[in-house]
Amino acid sequence: MKTILLVPLDERPCNYQYQSLMVKDTDFTVKLPPLSILGKKKTPGDPDRIFDWLYENAADCDGAVISIDALVYSSILASRLHQDPLSVLSARIARLRDLKAAFPSLKLFGFTLIMRNPRYSSGDEEPDYYEYWGREIHRYGVIRHKMELSIETQEEREEYDDICRRLPQEYLNDYLSRREKNIEINKMAIDLVRDGILDFMIVPQDDSSPYGLTAKDQQVVRSYIRSTHTQLSVYMYPDADAVENTLIARMINEANGVRPLVYVKYASALGSSVIPLYEDRLVNETIKYQILAAGGLVASSVQEADLVLMINTPGGNPKEHGIDKPIPPSIEYDAYRNQIEQVEYAAYAMETLHKPVCFADVAYGNGGDPELLSLLKEKGILYSVAGYAGWNTSSNTLGTTIPMAMIFCIYGPRRAHEEFLAARYLEDIGYMAFVRREVCTEELQKRGLNYFLVDGEEGQIASIVKEKLQAFADQMLCDDTHHVVLKTCRMPWNRMFETEIHVCFE
Repeated sequence: MKTILLVPLDERPCNYQYQSLMVKDTDFTVKLPPLSILGKKKTPGDPDRIFDWLYENAADCDGAVISIDALVYSSILASRLHQDPLSVLSARIARLRDLKAAFPSLKLFGFTLIMRNPRYSSGDEEPDYYEYWGREIHRYGVIRHKMELSIETQEEREEYDDICRRLPQEYLNDYLSRREKNIEINKMAIDLVRDGILDFMIVPQDDSSPYGLTAKDQQVVRSYIRSTHTQLSVYMYPDADAVENTLIARMINEANGVRPLVYVKYASALGSSVIPLYEDRLVNETIKYQILAAGGLVASSVQEADLVLMINTPGGNPKEHGIDKPIPPSIEYDAYRNQIEQVEYAAYAMETLHKPVCFADVAYGNGGDPELLSLLKEKGILYSVAGYAGWNTSSNTLGTTIPMAMIFCIYGPRRAHEEFLAARYLEDIGYMAFVRREVCTEELQKRGLNYFLVDGEEGQIASIVKEKLQAFADQMLCDDTHHVVLKTCRMPWNRMFETEIHVCFE
């Protein structure tokens, strides 16, 4: 059994559990630090103890996937909240040089985020003042960026002047100074690649957009990558919470001496030109990076492919699953794409061409496509596919289904793979497209709760969600050979955004 050490971005299931589930029943295992040293949501963990854990376990592993943000700040949220001086932060990242010196043959993959700048006001994952001034801070960055390019409108200039009059300078200074320190850490991480300490690195962009503070920081980091001649070893593209999956798949592919060729097929002729929600570029360009980063290459034909990647895109601007009402029908989904052809082609590719097929369900933001699930079930291929995901952002989805499918290409069908498929269908579609909205509209207000504050991670809301998800599984996910049982259900971070579920077949 080979072991990959994983220093995760934080303690949420997508960062702490998905990776072990993906490699279950293979000849790889993922070893994680104890939850007690990682912190919880806005409560920071202990970066020193995280590094100590990494160092103490390095001798017994075959490689390590490392969140630089966890090593330096303790977690993704801590990177947005810390008050540490740059001298402390730089000393923490420099310890990776000590690790490589002690274990020179150890393969190290890393990733370090460019700090996001959400367009909405919420303090749930940002500094507390972002609850009241988040939108203004975002618009300040967007308009200032446009002003530097001389492309702002008169209306935007007036908006900028108004924001500068109202926005407390102390909040803006705090926010901008943290961004400056974090960019310096990004550069130091790139230096580690240049100097051969890290073998490969990804700089993912969380909630990116074409203009603003994040876009400007991205330009700085990209320029530094070019100046250090590390373009082939440092990739930059939209993502955050799925990068661990990608790097683990890359490590497994390299260990097995394979570089899978991936044929990409869209549900719509317009699909490749869609710009997903919360991202800054055409989905087709991100897909290329996601495949490359996981250790594959884009195939020019299905005949040469080792894997077929079906992209469930709309034929226009994507919509998002909300918490108050269902998404209404629209021509972009009902006429400008053809899901029937996608599912028929998937079955043909699997049954006649003997190609593994996976689905990246990026039709909607923040949840999967119920129509796709119905078609997969009707066609009888629900548990035959090599991968499926449809959660949060397009890149989170791509960064889950591509690694999942690449691991499938090496190790083939496994009960653990089918159980992870069931979990993805259940959370990404069952919860995010149905149950979350039902509970938000029917249960929260009458109990004095809200989307960002429920009655505990294992309270009554978690029990209601579990009951509704089991009913969904009974109706949509069970067949003659798969009876899905939801063993546990929790509400991470005491909110409705996601759920932590454990499923099995009985």
